[in-house]
Amino acid sequence: MSEKEINIRYHEYSSLDELQAQDRALAEEAIKAMQGAYAPYSHFHVGAAVRLSDGTVVRGANQENAAFPSGLCAERTAMFAAGANYPSKNMESIAIAGGVHGRLAKTPATPCGACRQVMAQYQTKAGKPMSVIMVGDGVIWKFDRVDDILPLIFDSI
Repeated sequence: MSEKEINIRYHEYSSLDELQAQDRALAEEAIKAMQGAYAPYSHFHVGAAVRLSDGTVVRGANQENAAFPSGLCAERTAMFAAGANYPSKNMESIAIAGGVHGRLAKTPATPCGACRQVMAQYQTKAGKPMSVIMVGDGVIWKFDRVDDILPLIFDSI
């Protein structure tokens, strides 16, 4: 037997102003996207924004449904909309913001496992890393690639 270790690296910022301009703009789009959330059950509004290889930004918001689990997370609404409407464009980065009743949470909202796997699929499709930005009020985390939030990614190959 041998013991192995998986390490992840990420950048932590204390405000949007510390981010590079394109990352700050994407994070701001994710915050705006929270307004499109339909969350009558959890009251947790999540917004996501995906930046494509040509600079286009596609937003998404969580959509809940009384017939749980028929709703969909903000990350997947944004990625699926981007994939359906811009199939030839790669996804370069995704920003996620969330909070109760539309108010940004103190700590970043983190994506569920299904959303992480979908991110991994689009990263694989692009053939290059996709960064992930998680936005909170007072703390922002940036991961340079999906692998850092989903070690041992499932791959059908």
